[in-house]
Amino acid sequence: MSNSLKKTDNIEIELNDNSILSNLFGVNDSNLQIIEKINDVKIQYRGNKIKIFGNKKSIYETKETIFNLFDEARKGIEIDEDIIKDNKSISSMDNNLNNQSDVFIQTKKRKIVPRTKNQKNYFKMLNSKNIIFAIGPAGTGKTYIAVAKAVSALQEGKINKIILSRPAVEAGEKLGFLPGDLKEKVDPFLRPIYDALYAMMPNDQVEKKITNNIIEIAPIAFMRGRTLEDCFIILDEAQNTTKIQMKMFLTRLGRNSQMVIAGDNTQIDLVSKKDSGLIDASSKLANIKDIGFIYLDERDVVRHDVVKKIIQAYEKDNIS
Repeated sequence: MSNSLKKTDNIEIELNDNSILSNLFGVNDSNLQIIEKINDVKIQYRGNKIKIFGNKKSIYETKETIFNLFDEARKGIEIDEDIIKDNKSISSMDNNLNNQSDVFIQTKKRKIVPRTKNQKNYFKMLNSKNIIFAIGPAGTGKTYIAVAKAVSALQEGKINKIILSRPAVEAGEKLGFLPGDLKEKVDPFLRPIYDALYAMMPNDQVEKKITNNIIEIAPIAFMRGRTLEDCFIILDEAQNTTKIQMKMFLTRLGRNSQMVIAGDNTQIDLVSKKDSGLIDASSKLANIKDIGFIYLDERDVVRHDVVKKIIQAYEKDNIS
């Protein structure tokens, strides 16, 4: 918090529940510092009274942000940088959108919103297509957003099951040569999906639903011969499927089910990149009405800002 302030517009707001201020403000006021940086304002507080300094537009946006975050904190949601940035995205959404529900995914634990134009189109596609291909580099939210949509659909009773899969062969390792039972073998490959699940649901609920097979996590080979009905199905790291695997997986789709295929064409671990089922499907299926393709790039990276620069640097030399 800055003590030296130029003469600017300011407003004062008061929050009526002191018990959640530590969650709202963050450790050593870290959340307030993030809000200051995002909205280009200065914030001072004493007790439950908060004073915001800046131009009129910024201070009123900040006021809205703080009240929204205060409401989230009262629901028991832990306020962090992601929650703050999501709230900023909500505030800056295009007011001309015909259907605001197209750009929100609500789970019991948090509200997910797009942070870029491409992500917004991805959200809309999730509401209109049976099969969606989300293609782009790491950090663009292609898997995270799909998991959020799956959890939301499960919690709303629209589906009965979530199925999460990915190729089990990566960087030269085969499951048969790894120690442990199937779950122990597959888990390390599916860690990003687990991380997304835990972000959307309480940990104990995730474990319970996995135990009860409401959330099923399995390598792609275990999909053969099945018809997947009343499910939300996610295939991650799809660039490492073969053409035969991709065709097999896509044709598992049953009634009242939706499928997201997520991958990065620059991270193919197959001996020949031409064998990638993701590249093949992108060519063969592009004109099918009920299948959507969303292409994400470095502009959609929502990890640390330096990740965008890393991706750009490697793309210049065409290094995958």
